[in-house]
Amino acid sequence: MSDDELKELVTRALFEVAPDLEGEAIEPEESFRDQFEIDSMDLLNFIIRLHEATGVDIPEKDYSQLTTLSGCVSYLGARLKAD
Repeated sequence: MSDDELKELVTRALFEVAPDLEGEAIEPEESFRDQFEIDSMDLLNFIIRLHEATGVDIPEKDYSQLTTLSGCVSYLGARLKAD
């Protein structure tokens, strides 16, 4: 999966969890919490959506790598290549 495809997948997952954000610009390096005031339950649901969309198992110890758009793309890209 290309980086552009992963960005689209991550964006779609974020907007599914927080539909009121749809259409908002996402700063790739800024945390979702800082940009959108996403709480821990939204973040958990977001990670579940990423798992469902990619099939990548995401252990809790890795959640901190999934708090920005660029972090999600890097993490998922690496995990998808490794599998």
